[in-house]
Amino acid sequence: MKQSFYLYILSFRGGNANDPKTRFAETAFLDHSFPKSSTSFEEVSRYIEMIADDNMSTQTFDELWELYEIKY
Repeated sequence: MKQSFYLYILSFRGGNANDPKTRFAETAFLDHSFPKSSTSFEEVSRYIEMIADDNMSTQTFDELWELYEIKY
């Protein structure tokens, strides 16, 4: 079974605070509205665009999604 995107990005928590992937994961962890069970690019992408948080940029999301797709 494919793991949710949220569960995948949690593996980036606790890293270097200067790493955009770490900041993205930490911000998503603290965001209670993040679509935690989603495996849908469209659903997560719409959410990222809607909240417009500097720590969850669309560029970082695209990089993380590409890594997620490679793994799953």
